Amino acid sequence: MAVNRVLTQLFADGPTADKLRQALPSLVVLAVVSVGSALLAAWSTAMSGRLEPQVERAVSARYYAAVTRVEVEATERPEVQRVLEAGRFGTDSARSMLRLSVGVGSVLIGMVAAAVVLVSLHWILLPMLLAIAFPKGWGAVRSARREYTSRLNWVDHRRAISSLLAYLTRPHAAGEIRVHAAGETLLRGYEEMSRQTEAEQRRLARAQAHTDLVAGGFAGLASLACYGLLWWLLAAGGLPLAVGGTAVIAIRNSTERLTSLVQQVNRLYEELLFLTDTKHATELAAEHAIPRRGTPLPCPTRAVHMENVSFTYPGADSPALKGVSLSVRRGTVTALVGANGSGKTTLTKILAGLLLPTDGSVWWEGEAGRRVELREADRTEVFSMVGLLGQDFPHWEMTAATNIAIGAGDRPRDMDRVEEAAQAADVHALIAGLPHGYDSIVFKGYERGVQLSGGQWQKLGAARSRYRNAPFFLVDEPTSALDPHAEIAAFEGLWALAERDHAVVLVTHRLAATAKADHIYVLDHGRVVEEGTHDQLMSADDGLYRGMFAAQAAQYGLIQAPGDVVPAPRRGSAPRREETL
Repeated sequence: MAVNRVLTQLFADGPTADKLRQALPSLVVLAVVSVGSALLAAWSTAMSGRLEPQVERAVSARYYAAVTRVEVEATERPEVQRVLEAGRFGTDSARSMLRLSVGVGSVLIGMVAAAVVLVSLHWILLPMLLAIAFPKGWGAVRSARREYTSRLNWVDHRRAISSLLAYLTRPHAAGEIRVHAAGETLLRGYEEMSRQTEAEQRRLARAQAHTDLVAGGFAGLASLACYGLLWWLLAAGGLPLAVGGTAVIAIRNSTERLTSLVQQVNRLYEELLFLTDTKHATELAAEHAIPRRGTPLPCPTRAVHMENVSFTYPGADSPALKGVSLSVRRGTVTALVGANGSGKTTLTKILAGLLLPTDGSVWWEGEAGRRVELREADRTEVFSMVGLLGQDFPHWEMTAATNIAIGAGDRPRDMDRVEEAAQAADVHALIAGLPHGYDSIVFKGYERGVQLSGGQWQKLGAARSRYRNAPFFLVDEPTSALDPHAEIAAFEGLWALAERDHAVVLVTHRLAATAKADHIYVLDHGRVVEEGTHDQLMSADDGLYRGMFAAQAAQYGLIQAPGDVVPAPRRGSAPRREETL
């Protein structure tokens, strides 16, 4: 409006000095508006910089908190994993949406101001402006949904590329990448997968160009009609020349703002779709979440009993466990023995409360026979009773102290207990000798970082489970990377835990260690086929355990008497084959 008054006064009759003097107040208004706009823009930038990270943190914290509560069994399902992975993109979108929303709001304010000007000049100009805006808005929404659908359909492909590239930069793969020339294979795979991605991007670009052409064509026709109408109004005397000049400026500014608005709305709509995925993933995670409440466990808990337990992984054709029954008691060492894939690790996950059995029952028993079934139990209490040391335990890229203290992540760090756990796992001297001691980052890729061997990592993992100090210890191949002396010390440490009234469940192929176990369960294809003490199992003439033990003993020249027949490990329903040692 100020521009219109300036032009009207400048095009009026009279001396130029008088016209400039009359236009001066309107020019002052224009200057004030410009300064005000600049101040608002600066304030908006400052507020966005303050709020964006807070919004991103809030959305990310909610998403990841939900994901970490999902049942382990649910994460094995591809359809669930795909939704959870797609939701990860929305955590970045939250920050972008705030920035884009501010930009869209700013442009909309300018558009509304221009619309008010056009209506004040002539009402017919506003519908023409909307006619210019509609095709571009349609094109923006169509392109954003197409891009979103493509990214959603290619989630697994992008995950595969990301995983493949990670191998090229991670130290643990450096040896094979160089010696085996595995890097060439990975790069060929990357190039092939990238070509597929490029083909999809070309398809999207062609579709985008077609949409832009259609939207731009209709917007151009609308612009032509708008300027034609303005020309007709000027020619017919319906608008003064100064008003017509103001209208041209308003239409041009509106068109420029419209282009910016369409671009930002396009991105805003796309980010909104990704944020919707995050919301969907969070809701799905809540549907599959581990219950936060349940029946309290007996205090103190003395034993865990599995009765006729079966378990089948999602999508699997056959069960991993079939009719398994066993007992784990505090103050004892229980060994699980069997060939690879016999179900030992699955069994320990059920004992830990990470998996719920498909059939059967798992009872947590206290004194006086009081017991609670796993499905009804407070799972948080179950987890608090368990210390885990898996064969593929995480190597956290953090300090040595954090790698140990994270074993009890729900409790404040106690450095005295951290050092005690490290000493019990025979890793204190190693950590103390590092350049920064317990503050050394146990990953070479960082400043203050150090590289640990496989055996040293295994000791660090043992210290982590020791720090938790749970009543039930579940350890899966705890000495696979240790030297003989360290292995003996590690097993002696496990026996010492049992003597201090802990329950130890030991999964190992080192049968020399199982000889000292209080009870041994032998698994074969998901079933418990033998159980007893070492002496009892060795007394069985056709025992599977005896065959495995003798096979290991033979490697050290500890051959039994000539003619002593020991069965080879059974393989499902295949006939038994006798071997004479």
